[in-house]
Amino acid sequence: MKISVIIVNYNVKFYLEQCLQSLRCALKGIDSEVYVVDNHSRDGSVEYLRKRFREMKFVASNHNLGFARANNLAIKRSKGEYVLLLNPDTIVGEDSIRKSLAFMEEHPQAGGLGVKMLKCDGNKAMESRRGLPSPLTAFYKMCGLCARYPKSRRFGKYYMSYLSWEKPEKIEVISGAYCLLRHSVLDEIGLLDEDFFMYGEDIDLSYRILKGGYENWYLPVSILHYKGESTHKSSYRYVHVFYEAMLIFFRKHYRHLSFWLSLPIKFAIYIKALFALVNMVAKRISKLLGFFPYKRKKEADYLFLCAKESMKTCRRIADNKGLSASYMELDETDKMHIGGQLDSRINPSVNTYVVCDTSLYKYSEILQLFENKPRKNVSMGTFSPKSHIVITEKEILR
Repeated sequence: MKISVIIVNYNVKFYLEQCLQSLRCALKGIDSEVYVVDNHSRDGSVEYLRKRFREMKFVASNHNLGFARANNLAIKRSKGEYVLLLNPDTIVGEDSIRKSLAFMEEHPQAGGLGVKMLKCDGNKAMESRRGLPSPLTAFYKMCGLCARYPKSRRFGKYYMSYLSWEKPEKIEVISGAYCLLRHSVLDEIGLLDEDFFMYGEDIDLSYRILKGGYENWYLPVSILHYKGESTHKSSYRYVHVFYEAMLIFFRKHYRHLSFWLSLPIKFAIYIKALFALVNMVAKRISKLLGFFPYKRKKEADYLFLCAKESMKTCRRIADNKGLSASYMELDETDKMHIGGQLDSRINPSVNTYVVCDTSLYKYSEILQLFENKPRKNVSMGTFSPKSHIVITEKEILR
């Protein structure tokens, strides 16, 4: 068997359904297996998806095992020459996996591979390429030098922003959202470290691949990652869990400097967490006391790009949800020239979701449409005629 795809799910059944639909297309003609490990979801994920994807293997845990332990459970059962760890809130293009496998075959020293992850507006996600959080690299990130000097090889190493986006590059850390690994390398260096519950396990695994004498690579093949690293950066929970994971990493790989490292890192954790908490409380108090006038949030616009057969269903969903919607009925010829027409159909002062019909567009074509020209206040949405569901980064519409 060539590849085993492993997805850990927790309460995102409709995003996962879309991910699995894209996987079906991407795995055509490839000897493969797909494992979905459900971390005790409360939204009926397993029951909903198992009957729709009978060829895939579902493991329904009675407890939330965490990301590392859940992945390890499936890796131990997997038979593929390669293992792909994939997030449930992703969309892969039809050729993403095939190109990834071809690259690994051509580079026998490559132990792992990551790809170009896109955000919903078509911009590139910075976490697609990262450097190891050495003491200095972590310091530069936490004190803001990384953001201020992104092209510097010294200060910008955390996101390796000085590398090209459009050609393969050696990197240090592969994101766990799309992480292609040689099974033989995992057998040699070990599986994911289960001391990490939610963040940091991909950093630790990437470092162990490098220490094992292998290479980590970035490949300019595009996928969509809905949530991304930036989703909860301002929340108290994100700050606490993320920097605690960094502390575990330092203790493990820089044990000889543990005292001198743990003290400033712990201090950074508490300072960052305190700022997040104070900021959150200050905003709530300001609203309660009326320091900031209430501004009614503008409702988003929706532009549906549909095949004729899907138009009726899209209109029904928009009408039932009271959406401010417009529609463009397209065929195979029209869809190839739609990029230049979007600007005239979009109000730049209003957030707009451009919803693409997946019976009309391939997943790779949807990604390309947004990547070619990211627009301010314009985000990607999809409509699936199979499930009659509209999915955006913010909501599920049925």
